[in-house]
Amino acid sequence: MIQQELPMPSVKREIAVAAIGFMVALVTPFSAHALPSTATGRISVGQVMEMIEKANSSPIARQTLVAYVAGVGEAAGAIVDTIGNASRTVSCRRSFSLDTGSVRAALEAGAPRQDNWSQTPATPLIIADMIKRAGCRARD
Repeated sequence: MIQQELPMPSVKREIAVAAIGFMVALVTPFSAHALPSTATGRISVGQVMEMIEKANSSPIARQTLVAYVAGVGEAAGAIVDTIGNASRTVSCRRSFSLDTGSVRAALEAGAPRQDNWSQTPATPLIIADMIKRAGCRARD
């Protein structure tokens, strides 16, 4: 199991860094028989769960999973920093963290029915869980 801790950035991160990590996850094939994205082209719960399952036996799946998780973490940190610098203050009690266990738990809790995994976007579920676990709040 991959354990990847991603601390919440203390300064504004470039959204481009997150976008690059996210794009790597989208274009890097980890299997000739990988599950498709959702009908709207978003990364599905099924795809991420497949990457998690194959990560121990496939270096390509592991690299894709790490790139995807890093991209999600970077993007969430950039969003919190951006919102925090606007008209609101965002505070979090703990740092952001992601690992395969927390990703799997977030997806299983957010999409408990496997028959919907192929059309359920994974990223919003992961980010919502990460923000909840960090105890983030926005104040005007």
